[in-house]
Amino acid sequence: MSQQSTDATGASTEGTPAPRPTDGDGDGPLTAAVVVCAYTERRWDDLLDAIDSVVPQLRTGDELVVVIDHNDVLLERLRAARPALRVIPNTGTNGLSGARNTGVDATTADVVVFLDDDATAEPDFLVRMLAPMQDPTVQGTGGWAEPVWPASGRPGWFPESFLWVVGCSYQSGASTDRPATPVPVRNPLGCAMAIRRTALEQVAGFSGAVGRVGTHPVGAEETELCIRIGQADPTARFMIEPTAVVHHHVTDDRTRFKYFRSRCYWEGVSKAVVSRAVGAGDALSAERGHAAKVLPLAALQALRAGLRGDRAGFGRAAAIVGGLGFTVAGYARGLLARPTAMPPGAGQAAATTTGSDGTTGRADGTTAEQRLQESA
Repeated sequence: MSQQSTDATGASTEGTPAPRPTDGDGDGPLTAAVVVCAYTERRWDDLLDAIDSVVPQLRTGDELVVVIDHNDVLLERLRAARPALRVIPNTGTNGLSGARNTGVDATTADVVVFLDDDATAEPDFLVRMLAPMQDPTVQGTGGWAEPVWPASGRPGWFPESFLWVVGCSYQSGASTDRPATPVPVRNPLGCAMAIRRTALEQVAGFSGAVGRVGTHPVGAEETELCIRIGQADPTARFMIEPTAVVHHHVTDDRTRFKYFRSRCYWEGVSKAVVSRAVGAGDALSAERGHAAKVLPLAALQALRAGLRGDRAGFGRAAAIVGGLGFTVAGYARGLLARPTAMPPGAGQAAATTTGSDGTTGRADGTTAEQRLQESA
């Protein structure tokens, strides 16, 4: 097999393009813009692996851009290491939402595919992500994120039903197996997610009031985005495509109960912020069923495993109960806190200032992280 070359955007420059899903209206094949956001050199090797996993999949009309979130050292290092790659700075507010909006604004393809900087895509990932979008009502798809545990392995106490804590996919039913066919969801995981550009533009992109900033374990940016897309277009659907697989690396610190507890708590805070923005009915539509049906069954199964000799089963049962409790506590705190006033699509350069220390934030001097802390 010949080596495929690419131009500065990552688009293929030789070879015959592989068949690609159409846009559902017969106007031609869908094009994809892959956006990888990065903020730290600690993930350097993972970042290069993520980039290298998608470059061979790009075809004529596709794009690849890496957005560096306010880290000039990483920006210059990656530009030097990959001179043919399009590497740009985040021109929005600090954090993942601002970086993603920057990537959207810097590209033109029909579909924007977001891939985490510590996730490696399988060779057919891109075409499989686009396949469900042959249906014009499907506004977004999510891949299936398999965890890559560190050498120490997955802790025995870590429950399958909480794999979202480490950014990985999980089944919402009695089975923990990967589904065989596409599954409708309220929103996909952000680790591997594709959204139509028209849908992103309709709602002005990601909200700067929600989402991860550095290592602060908040989230829900994709939840809030997809809910707003659904509210703007009641026919919009989102699907999980289980054959579009990525391998998401889990660091040692994320296998510790301290991180588990913190991530659950801040997920609750994040969902409170989303509830204020889009309404609790939509913000908690998936969580209610998960808490009422999936988690009790999972806890019972873990207890049974413990009684049958798997001592770690008792730990999993306790983690399920504790994880739910931490999330509820975070949600309660978030509801009682003073709300933020950031509108959707607020991660724009015009709304930011750069301080002498290089941090970027709102014109009033507060950063995205400070706003999130204020909201809790």
